[in-house]
Amino acid sequence: MTPALLPAGLAIGSGGLIGLVLGLIGGGGSILAVPLLVYGVGVASPHVAIGTAAVAVALNAGGGLAAHARQHTIKWRCALVFAATGVVGALVGSAFGKAMDGERLLALFGAVMIGVGLLMLRPRRGGDRADVRLDSSSAAYLLPRLIGIGFAVGVLAGFFGIGGGFLIVPGLIAATRMPLRNAIGTSLVSVAAFGVAGAASYAASGYVDWPLAALVIVGGLAGSLAGTHLGTALAGRRGLLTAMFSAIVITVGIYVVVRGLLPLHVV
Repeated sequence: MTPALLPAGLAIGSGGLIGLVLGLIGGGGSILAVPLLVYGVGVASPHVAIGTAAVAVALNAGGGLAAHARQHTIKWRCALVFAATGVVGALVGSAFGKAMDGERLLALFGAVMIGVGLLMLRPRRGGDRADVRLDSSSAAYLLPRLIGIGFAVGVLAGFFGIGGGFLIVPGLIAATRMPLRNAIGTSLVSVAAFGVAGAASYAASGYVDWPLAALVIVGGLAGSLAGTHLGTALAGRRGLLTAMFSAIVITVGIYVVVRGLLPLHVV
């Protein structure tokens, strides 16, 4: 590959990896996108990387969402309530995130990733509720949990300029006890919605590299389809999916913390 084509190849390849993770575990796409764009593709500004990642992740999540809808893994009513309240939180969080120093933002981002990855490894109390649904009989219990957790996750997603899937999946499970496979599909509604809200906010401030976003999207659409099919094949192995989710989040989190805290020439 010639030097002129190398950045484009890196962008498409990064998009493929982001889409694969999104389709497979419903989260992790944007937490991979930011470090890949900064340290892999070479985007100089963390804020531009965050804004560009938000655009790409939102559209890639849409591709994964369509695949999960065909497989009937999405709890639509839960998804819409969680997404609607989360978008409000994302708009609040993005206003604070843009005002923070870029390197410190990355370091804090990595610390949150490590914490969430460790929490996902903890055994859950009680079993899954595969039949959970939001209706008149369950609204009194589910609505406060979906609204509260959705808003909190949205604030964090907006603050870090991410789709928030790595927070949405455990958030949905905590709110409803739905199985992991359903949480993955359901989360993509919020990932897409949060990504659009964050992308709009960052784009308004000039923090989106549109040609780069287009390349990432091209790779991501192919990756998301592959990830969704692989996730279907592993649907019966919940422990493996959870371990994969946690391992990806923790590993990338450690790297992001190190790169955010130490000067680039030291790492």
